[in-house]
Amino acid sequence: MTVAAATPAVGRRPDLRFLGAVVLLWTVLRVVSGVILVRLAHDYQDPSVYDDPGVGLYFQFATLWDGQWYERIATEGYPDRLPVGSDGLVRQNPWAFYPTFPLLARGVMALTGWPFAVAGPVVATVLGYAAALVVAGLLRDRVGPAGALAGVALLGAYPSSPTFQVAYTESLALLVLAGALWLLVRERWWAAGVVALLTGLARPVALPLGLVALVVVVARWRRRGTDPLHPRDYLAMGAALVGCGLAGLVWPAVAWLRTGRADAYTATMSAWRGGEEVRPFLPSIERAQWLWGDLTGLLVLAAGCGLLVLAVVGPWAAGLGLALRTWCLGYAFYLLAALDPWTSLYRYLMLLFPLFVVMAGAGWAPGTSPQPRWLLVLRTTVLAALMVGWQVWWGWYLFRFEPPSDYPP
Repeated sequence: MTVAAATPAVGRRPDLRFLGAVVLLWTVLRVVSGVILVRLAHDYQDPSVYDDPGVGLYFQFATLWDGQWYERIATEGYPDRLPVGSDGLVRQNPWAFYPTFPLLARGVMALTGWPFAVAGPVVATVLGYAAALVVAGLLRDRVGPAGALAGVALLGAYPSSPTFQVAYTESLALLVLAGALWLLVRERWWAAGVVALLTGLARPVALPLGLVALVVVVARWRRRGTDPLHPRDYLAMGAALVGCGLAGLVWPAVAWLRTGRADAYTATMSAWRGGEEVRPFLPSIERAQWLWGDLTGLLVLAAGCGLLVLAVVGPWAAGLGLALRTWCLGYAFYLLAALDPWTSLYRYLMLLFPLFVVMAGAGWAPGTSPQPRWLLVLRTTVLAALMVGWQVWWGWYLFRFEPPSDYPP
């Protein structure tokens, strides 16, 4: 990765044809996901999970799993005290879930009179369209319109992409993250700091986003000889870094102030691990060894990390630029260190959306791609079709709930 890759693209005027193509493409993919969800909801979901005859089966299906937690937050708010079991450990509770999405849903409920089962999926769907447009704009600045459309197509067809239209926070997380990255790429420092701070109330991605901000700021500082910096520029870059830093602290601080426990957020998160503390890297290593054996699991994990690095640092990803390449490496490293990887990994990996451009073969620097346009279209179409088939599997085995307990999507 070179410092030159961090140079922001020249701003473009809005291209209505490009925006229309993004909306049309996203609509087709959301209809495909909608058909899959409707079939599952009406024909294959155990009806015992439905408890509101006044709401259609699709909307009840679309508020399963995390949607039930967000519904609880939207209708009841957050508790003032953490629930504690007889063993003294904190139990699962709403403080594990960030507030922006349920508060938006609550606002829609107040304005329309809709129940959460309708408001939640509607909010997620609208935010999904906004996220697709922001992602498309960010990618277009880096790899051109064809590469951007390829990236959006694979993102919209990805196996867990139905979460863009159910009561989950994937749409919101993608929107604020892509917005923050786009502002950092364009060196809109003050705005980037504000949007980065908003991520602290939407999704825990502050650490890898802060790494991106630091790398981009350092790259800009190194160009000061040919592109001088003014005192106000230093202040603005500092604001971007501060915004990213505070993003990781804001929600734990809110939980502390509300409950009176300094560890309210971390203790709540440990409840999803049976009360165990977060141990960096060990859950990922243990999961790999559980799946493939002690030695083979380590080799598979190492090979996966090596392939990721190769995908990001090679010339086939040069068009992404410094910020997006840093995000892919930083976020993947963050997941490896902080996550207890299991079935939810499908959703978390969607935030690595720049890699979809590389998968389509559109990540080369402008003017250096060996791939003709027709091959880009063919490659994207084939990959999208394969992902839609995988999406059917994801909906059947993960989003569909089999009572009394099941693996969460």
